[in-house]
Order: sequence, then structure tokens, then C-alpha cells
Amino acid sequence: MDVILTHCAGLDGHKKSMTACRIMPDPTGQEVEGLAAVQPFGTFTLELLALADWLAAAGVTHVAMASTGEYWKPVYNLREGTYTVLWVKAAHGKNVPGRKTDKADARWLAKLLRYGLLPARFMPPAGQRDLRALTRYRTKLLQERSREVNRVQGVLERANIKLAAVASDVMGVSGRAMLAALLAGRADPATMAEVARGRMRSKIPALEQALTGVVRDHHRLLLATQLAHIDFVDEHIEALSRAIIERMQVLDPPAPPMAPTGLAGDASPPRAAAPPAPLTFARAIGLWDTIPGVDQRGAALLVAELGIDMARLGTAARLAAWSGGAPGNDESAGKQRAGKTRQGHGPLRAGLTQLAHAAARTKGTYLAALYYRLAARRGKKRAIMAVAHAIVVSVFHMLSRNQPYRELGANYFDAPQRQHGVDRRTRRMERLGYHVHLAVLPSPAA
Repeated sequence: MDVILTHCAGLDGHKKSMTACRIMPDPTGQEVEGLAAVQPFGTFTLELLALADWLAAAGVTHVAMASTGEYWKPVYNLREGTYTVLWVKAAHGKNVPGRKTDKADARWLAKLLRYGLLPARFMPPAGQRDLRALTRYRTKLLQERSREVNRVQGVLERANIKLAAVASDVMGVSGRAMLAALLAGRADPATMAEVARGRMRSKIPALEQALTGVVRDHHRLLLATQLAHIDFVDEHIEALSRAIIERMQVLDPPAPPMAPTGLAGDASPPRAAAPPAPLTFARAIGLWDTIPGVDQRGAALLVAELGIDMARLGTAARLAAWSGGAPGNDESAGKQRAGKTRQGHGPLRAGLTQLAHAAARTKGTYLAALYYRLAARRGKKRAIMAVAHAIVVSVFHMLSRNQPYRELGANYFDAPQRQHGVDRRTRRMERLGYHVHLAVLPSPAA
């Protein structure tokens, strides 16, 4: 079988400079590994355009570049659509220790690419990458808001205000009204407690005790600054949420035309079941929103990181391993050792972990039962990762089949071993001196 060796290049870049190596087949056949040329380039736009001309002059068709921080993105933006660009993991092209130089790395990347030994990393289209940037920045703003709320709580504690001991949400409607009264100088506990609304009014006596403190102008200055910052962040979060919705509408394909319907009175065969709605970004969010613990914001994060085409991700097992929700393999000398989960895709792994915590707190669901079943004997951290793994597997199959989530129920694990559980509890009661008589009770529906 003949092996076709194409014109290829390897790029190894840093912040200010990069080294490129291009390899071309030797027409004379004397150089089996091809003719290699190595040249350094800068990372400014004009210098990257010069790199493109240098590659085009040799007829390069395939380019491999290592993913190093943010420095690969300017190069990728200029090369996308012109060449077959492989964005590869740096560990896959790691050179022999002791021979680490930019020239050696570029030559080694080009050589591995030439023989097809570099697996390309998943690179979504440009529109989805823009959506990713919006959702990731919104996540950062949400984290910043949480930190600022914690700072508000710290100032209240230093002022001997125990509002969080009574109100579950200090930044709720009642909490903000009390803080506004505090900033206005109405530091009387009874006056501040009277602004409580809704169900908080039943806690007015406790609020009066919690709002009794020593508030100085220093505390008011800090609270005013922090609350203004929280409002500023909230405005940007809302603006980003609107931009995310607009971006998804742009990425969604146009709706197919409606099929013509027959006239009234025409004899027509009975209609079959209506097909599911076409798979769009909005449809994907609606499907994933049916998973316990996954809200609209979490579904938007998933669709931005994964997209809606599950065929590009292979199988559910590959997706779980790529996201960092599956255990790694660690085998040596025929022995299987404990394999930790891989680092995986950072934003997706963090989002799945957060969604798993929310799913574990739901009532009467399969995911909650899975969490408590594993947390008792494997620990809470492993149980959360197992729930995250179950969520990402469900996400893959739901979008592959264009179907909503199917709840298995909280007794999913008990049903197959129901008789075993009954026998075990019966023996335990008999050891305690009781005589157990089993009878089948009628179902509530009967």
C-alpha cells in the first residue's frame, strides 16, 4: 500500500515569536523523511501574513500547531479556511526530554503530522466560538458577583449585623430594602425590620435582633460601594444573557417551509405522529432543561461548549472522557490501578460539576438517588463526578435522538433487588426477636 505524504508544516509559538517548519516530499526520493526548512517568525499580524506566504510558496496544505494558552488563537484565525489546520494537544507532540528547543519542537510536530500521528482537538465553528466567549464571560461575572456578595456579608459581620442568620438571601428583595434603609441612616432595628416583604414579615422579631449592631460611616461607605458594584455586574450579566439569546438565533438554521395541507372534506389517510421539532440551539436548550438540576443558564453553557452536532464528538464515552467526567486508565504490568479523572475540558467540567451539585439536591429523581447511593460508600466528591458523568451521557443521547430527558425514578436501584432488600430486613427483624409475617399490600391505584 502506498503512503501519500502531503506538504505539511508544524508551528511552535510563544507570545512574541514562533518557529515554523515545513516539510515537502523529495522529488528525487533521496530524502525519505522529506525536505525540511525551519524559519522563525514574529507574532504581529504582518509577520503572520509573511508566514502564510512562506507556507503557500511551498504548497503546504496541512498545518499542525500546539495549543499553548491563548497564543495559538491569532495564528489560527489567519490560517482557518486556508489550510487544514490541526489544533493539537501539546502533550501529544511532546519531544524527547533533553531535546527541547523551538526548532526541534516545530520539526517534530511537522514530522508527526506528516505520518498522521497527531489527533486533532475538537474545534467548533467560529459562530459557536463566539457563543462560547459570551457564556464563559458571563460565568466569570457570576463568580465575581458571588465574591462581592461575600464581601457585603463580611462588612455586615464586622458591623455586628447578623442578617444572614435570618434571611436566606441577603441580596433578595427584603434584604436589599433593609440594606437601603441602613445606608440611608435609618439604623433603628425596628425601622429596618418593617421594610421586610412577603414571608419575611413573619420573622420581624428575629430581624430586629439580627439588625441590632454598631454601624459606622466606614461600614456605610463600603456597603454603598459594594452594592453599586453588584448592580453594575447585574446589568452586564443581563446584557450578556440577551446577547447569548441573539447569538443562538443567528446560529439556528432557518425553519423549513410548511407542507401544504389538503382542502376540507378531502379523503386523506390518517396522519402519522408528528415528527420532533428540528434540532436547533433553542431546541437543545429546551431538551437539556428537562434534566433535573439543569436550568436555562446551564443548558446554554452546555450548548455553547458542545454545540448541537453530536456526530463530531463520536460516542457518549468519548464525550465523557473529553469533558473530564470519566475515570482515566492506569494499567501497569497487567494490574489495573486506580485511575483518576483527567483534567478534561476546563469550562465544561466546571459547569457539569455545578449542575451535578444542583441535581443531587433534587427530590425523587434518579440523579439524586445515584448521588446518595455512591456518597455513602465512595465519598461525596466521587459521587458528584458520577452524577456529572450521568448528565453528560444523557446530554449526548438526548441530542443524538432529539428526545427529552426520561426520568428513571428514585427507586431505580431498589427495583432490581427488591426481594433481596425485603429478605435482608426480615432477617434483621427476626434477629431482634420479632416474628415477621409478609403480606402484599394493594397498590394505591387499586
